Amino acid sequence: MTRRRPSPRSSRPSRRPERGGGKLRIIGGDFRRRLLPVLDSPGLRPTPDRVRETLFNWLTGAIPGARVLDLFAGTGALGIEALSRGAAEAVLVERDPRVAGALTDNLATLGIREAEVITADVRPFLASPPSRPFAVAFVDPPFRQGLAGDCCAALEAGWLTEDAWIYLETEATLSPEVPATWTLHREVRAGDSTGRLYRRTGGAGESSEGDAC
Repeated sequence: MTRRRPSPRSSRPSRRPERGGGKLRIIGGDFRRRLLPVLDSPGLRPTPDRVRETLFNWLTGAIPGARVLDLFAGTGALGIEALSRGAAEAVLVERDPRVAGALTDNLATLGIREAEVITADVRPFLASPPSRPFAVAFVDPPFRQGLAGDCCAALEAGWLTEDAWIYLETEATLSPEVPATWTLHREVRAGDSTGRLYRRTGGAGESSEGDAC
């Protein structure tokens, strides 16, 4: 997962990714301390190490064996970290083809086969529910583009297991609207962003099929 900030001149991020944008360090698990290249693209950078370490400490018991969804994946910092820590599989969604390509390369470098990178815009992607729901979802939309609420609402349409964990990262000034089935578990502030971890408490009329994921 990465953070993207709109440039002062436009509400849309400008991305011209090139090699040499820095390194992504994996914090824990099988690939601990491995360094992966990050494209040199405006606004594209891994979620800070401290925030990732805090988040995955919260999720210690939830990650092993989980099916994970990483939306607005960027460098894939959160999806890869989850796989390193024992997630069974991950789907990473990134709309920029070059960024998605670099993410695919990094997964190949690590020899990870349990991940699928999908090059797509997140909102249309979420319009078609998956065959199996996800136990953990990471959502880090570009700031100040009104995407957080829509994406959170869309996840309720068959994307999540009944007791899923959802990590949502937004600008610190935003109080996001989330589904009534989500309960805030923890939150962390870093610079101009706030990360919130929610636990889904289930919805009326749902089947128990998601519990097997």
